[in-house]
Amino acid sequence: MAEITQPHPQPSAWGRILRDRAVLAILAVLAALALLDLPQLGPNVSFALQALLNTGLFIVFAVLAVAYLKATGAETLLARAFEGREARMIVAAALIGGLSPFCSCEVIPFIAAMLTVGAPLSAVMAFWLASPLMDPAMFLITAGTLGFPFAIAKTVAAVSIGLGGGFFVKALSSSMLFADPLKIAPKAACCGSGCGTGGDDPFHARTEWAFWRTAERRVTFRETVIENALFLGKWLLLAYLIESLMLEYVPADLIAGVLGGSGILPILLGALVGAPAYLNGYAAVPLVEALLAQGMSNGAAMSFVIAGGVSCIPAAVAVWALVKPRVFAAYLGIAVVGAVLAGMVWGAVA
Repeated sequence: MAEITQPHPQPSAWGRILRDRAVLAILAVLAALALLDLPQLGPNVSFALQALLNTGLFIVFAVLAVAYLKATGAETLLARAFEGREARMIVAAALIGGLSPFCSCEVIPFIAAMLTVGAPLSAVMAFWLASPLMDPAMFLITAGTLGFPFAIAKTVAAVSIGLGGGFFVKALSSSMLFADPLKIAPKAACCGSGCGTGGDDPFHARTEWAFWRTAERRVTFRETVIENALFLGKWLLLAYLIESLMLEYVPADLIAGVLGGSGILPILLGALVGAPAYLNGYAAVPLVEALLAQGMSNGAAMSFVIAGGVSCIPAAVAVWALVKPRVFAAYLGIAVVGAVLAGMVWGAVA
């Protein structure tokens, strides 16, 4: 008997919205405020909307910049980071990883292909460590909220951790820790924040800087603008709502007592709490702003965003999907050590 398959009905627009974790969290925050402290609902929402408006210019510029890079197919230039001598590959991969506008799961097929054809794990690790920490949109959001010095310092930290991790893996490349690192390569996947153009083969896709001459690239630009504007808007709105709650309900002396002051302990704690408290790179920025306002030390703030950025679920899952547990553990270990060192340096100079 022939099997009859029925097409799965596509969810409506409202259905997709109500399944979105960020939207559900926003609704949960608003409902909790309405039930538990109704007079505070208006001021908190006003605070969040005003904060979102204040970063609006950075959001617009970031969205347009990322859409341009996507529409031109500029992510194909990533392949050049994995050509040549190993030391040069590590440096190029760390630099591109710290500056590229692509989410962790977008590069899974690319990195899987690189490891499969024999690209050194050292260069791949450099890219993987730097990539989730900074991109053009995150730089602008960070600069608009925490200031350009913090954004520049985080960028330098991202590239430095990528370099350190890459050369560490290179030094131990012949050990059992990094031998035969790859699991079965997964199929291409997308994280929903604007996957790039260029097809499945990043080596043969073409970069076209004047993207508006091609109808398909114009569509990519428009869709990427809409997708990233919604992505940034919902996560930042949630983050600003959480910031308003923290400023209203969390005692400042509690934060100052745990994560304030000098020394290495607040920096270590910042790195340790970064992972569970991290929403995503964009939502973490207002969270850090609130923590700083309540007494968090500068060094702890830097270690928080570095450790949280590398160990957040999308970045960690991207690595776990491709490499064996021992390599994954090394990835997290390098990230935590790098976060603590970055926090110590930033705490000393800020």
